[in-house]
Amino acid sequence: MSAILRELIQELPRKLPSLDAAAECHRIEAAMRTIVGTQLHKRGIVLGVSGGIDSSVCALLAARAMGPHRVRAILMPEREAPAESLDFGIEVCNLAGIAYEVVDITEQLSAARCYERRDDAVRSVITEFRTGDRFKITLAGELLTSDRLNYFNVVAELSARQGATVTARMPVDAYLKIVAATNLKQRIRKTTEYTAADELNYAVLGTPNRLEDALGFFVRGGDGLADLKPIAHLYKSHVFELGRFLGLSRRVTEQTPSTGTYSLEQTQQEFYFGLPYPMLDLVMWYFDHGVEMSAAAVGLNMDPVQVERLYRDIEAKKRVAARLDGAAVRINAL
Repeated sequence: MSAILRELIQELPRKLPSLDAAAECHRIEAAMRTIVGTQLHKRGIVLGVSGGIDSSVCALLAARAMGPHRVRAILMPEREAPAESLDFGIEVCNLAGIAYEVVDITEQLSAARCYERRDDAVRSVITEFRTGDRFKITLAGELLTSDRLNYFNVVAELSARQGATVTARMPVDAYLKIVAATNLKQRIRKTTEYTAADELNYAVLGTPNRLEDALGFFVRGGDGLADLKPIAHLYKSHVFELGRFLGLSRRVTEQTPSTGTYSLEQTQQEFYFGLPYPMLDLVMWYFDHGVEMSAAAVGLNMDPVQVERLYRDIEAKKRVAARLDGAAVRINAL
């Protein structure tokens, strides 16, 4: 091992470096005021609040930046959303002192045949699946022990089997139909936000953190759409730090990040990222700072092959994110 590499390894953090929460909040708030007022030429901010850490922090930052009277929150439950999400969202809005509107989108999703199309796709894989049975989809395999995560399983609790859990591998067409149907949830929520924003001449705030934004954990035309994304540069651990600084309750700051999309509880780790966020934050920090894989393996206490898999997975997800977030492709005039 070279002296330069040895010195680099000694300087590597074993957990994500902390940040100055107060200074970062002030910096984001000042930028938000300038961007909303002089760049976007809007009077205030609209955002969807789910009760999760990201939207909660964004709501508090927006209220501090613009004043509570210039922020409108939209809470958009539907019949399969976690029951506590609405309570968490109301708690956050009250803490921020901002006005909020509750718009249940269940009827809109039903009219668009979201639940029907999705249930038909699940039933094509698990024939005993009935409407009302709970389910989720999960990545197959372990990112640290396998080279590729190239398929999903559907996990369902079957009323026909007295609530027994059944897991089945999904063919690509069933997976695509389920994702297409459930993406409607994000797209209808975003349409609702923009409708409110148009009425008020407000900007729409997007709430993804760095992991979600950089690695493509969002829906094109859905939660990926916004006029301003104030925390897209922050690792998930840093968002939690800001949440604690801003006074969010422990029940908000200590919840496990979930998708809130499927009727069975589902974490972001098992659906997309493949790692718990504290570990992924650190891997991403090493990747972002150009730490070579041999040094990262020592710093992360991993086998070099595992780090290679993680770096490869980050690169692949970043390509997905670029396609999802890219502008429409135009054909040049002659």
